[in-house]
Amino acid sequence: MESQKVTLKEKIGYGLGDAASSMFWKLFGMYLLFFYTDIYGLPAAVVGTMFLITRVWDSFFDPVVGVIADRTNTRWGKFRPYILYFAVPFGLIGVLTFSTPAFGVSGKIIYAYITYSLMMMIYSMINVPYASLLGVMTSDTSTRTQLSSYRMVFAFAGSLVALLLIQPLVDFFSGGSSQITDLQNGWRWSLVVFAVIAAVFFIITFSWCKERVKPIKEASNTLKEDIKDLFANRPWWILLGAGVSALIFNSIRDGAAVYYFKYFVSYKSTFSLLGLNIPLTLTTLYLVIGQGANIVGILLISPISKRIGKKMAYLGSMAIATVLSITFYFIGKNDITMMFIIHFLISMCAGSIFPLLWSMYADTADYSELKTGRRATGLIFSSSSMSQKFGWSLGGALTGWLLGYYGFQANILQTAEATTGIKTMMSLLPAAGTILSVIFIFFYPLSEKKMSEIETQLTNLRKK
Repeated sequence: MESQKVTLKEKIGYGLGDAASSMFWKLFGMYLLFFYTDIYGLPAAVVGTMFLITRVWDSFFDPVVGVIADRTNTRWGKFRPYILYFAVPFGLIGVLTFSTPAFGVSGKIIYAYITYSLMMMIYSMINVPYASLLGVMTSDTSTRTQLSSYRMVFAFAGSLVALLLIQPLVDFFSGGSSQITDLQNGWRWSLVVFAVIAAVFFIITFSWCKERVKPIKEASNTLKEDIKDLFANRPWWILLGAGVSALIFNSIRDGAAVYYFKYFVSYKSTFSLLGLNIPLTLTTLYLVIGQGANIVGILLISPISKRIGKKMAYLGSMAIATVLSITFYFIGKNDITMMFIIHFLISMCAGSIFPLLWSMYADTADYSELKTGRRATGLIFSSSSMSQKFGWSLGGALTGWLLGYYGFQANILQTAEATTGIKTMMSLLPAAGTILSVIFIFFYPLSEKKMSEIETQLTNLRKK
């Protein structure tokens, strides 16, 4: 087996892959529902149902990709080729998803279903192998946490860039017009910019990263055996529940944020970023600060987890996020400073848990290999990605359904019930997700000491 040392260049290369994905992921989470309702003219409840159907289908598509990737053998490895081959299709479908052909309502719905479904499938084809790559770049659990931290820092940096630039780009390409047709054109060309950046980042990830960890034996087991091993992997089940709950927490907050500022806060002032000619609305500033806080959380969690362990670090972050989310409900529409302070702290907690989750998923792959003698990194990571998307699916669908339930209507003055509902979606409902995540992770059994023992045993077996 090659040296386990992972260079700084590799860590950066690995991080750029998630920067590419996260630009689109954040635009989907923050703006796609808004885009469909306020720009493309689809009913919120219809979009909520579409999110659930397409994302649930895509969630179950992830393990298919993982199984195929596990059985792929090329001179570039198992997972890297997918990052290369799907870099350009990823960008192209992303542009089509934010395009707005002039169909009737039924035609628009069909077009949205098709393009969004294709986008999620291509997302799986590139991101399942990308996530799985973490499990074969090194077997050292500490280095995995570092790689995961690099990944998350670049992910949130990509999200930050997307949130910072999307509105200025839309304004630029739409000529500053408020006409729907001009805004539609602005959104489409803005996505072209992000598509080119994403494709370049993915190609760099392919070029700079290496696959080192070899299985005890090459996969000759059947799909039935792989699935049986996965279902018997208790730590993986626990992480699945925690991940789904955390994504519900994040996706409801993300999906409701634009509506919160447009219809509840109703604050129209713009700001200039660091004296540059980049106008920011309060909404954009809020979202950008949240991404910056995510990065701060990621940077802090690595030394904290080394000191108290991944499990305790996760529990602490989610417990704090619960209290802060409940507090957020009681903030008044004019108390902007407190709103931003609480949001910053919640976002720190939210950002800190994801490097822990992905590092722990890699640990469950080692746990399973020691128990069964078979390694199915792709299946474990794809199933983990499935849980992430399933949580995102539920959160996204709930956002659309709840808006419909509270009587939301696009581009009009909202009723008291609708504005209260939007407040709840930014606070109390996300808090329910954090509570569930805490309950699940409380039962996670793989401590740092346990993983050190597993790594030693696997290393000895690979030498035989």
